[in-house]
Amino acid sequence: MNNSKFECEELQIHDEVVGRIKKDMLSVERSNELSTLFKMFADPTRLKILGMLFHEELCVCDIACLLNMTHSAVSHQLSVLRQNHIIKYRRSGKNVFYSLDDEHIQMIYDAGLAHILERS
Repeated sequence: MNNSKFECEELQIHDEVVGRIKKDMLSVERSNELSTLFKMFADPTRLKILGMLFHEELCVCDIACLLNMTHSAVSHQLSVLRQNHIIKYRRSGKNVFYSLDDEHIQMIYDAGLAHILERS
């Protein structure tokens, strides 16, 4: 018998519930994709970059200045975000400007921020 108040005392599988949930469970591939997306939000520097890009498109030089980081360090983070389809870029002369890939990114960010602000 289990003495933990956080575990079932008797093993009983609720087949109807399990069956309903199982139909809608994410595939391994989709779970991995979603996990990768959330990893993009797991780095404080990347979150700061996203927060900046919510305001307007920025070049690497501006982002590096705002973060007080080297161009190389910022470029690395931008590359990670770009490879994961979080941001996109465009060239204008000798400059490269970055912006959000789509509006879902800000929705995810805002939902996460609202969640932590509710607990404060």
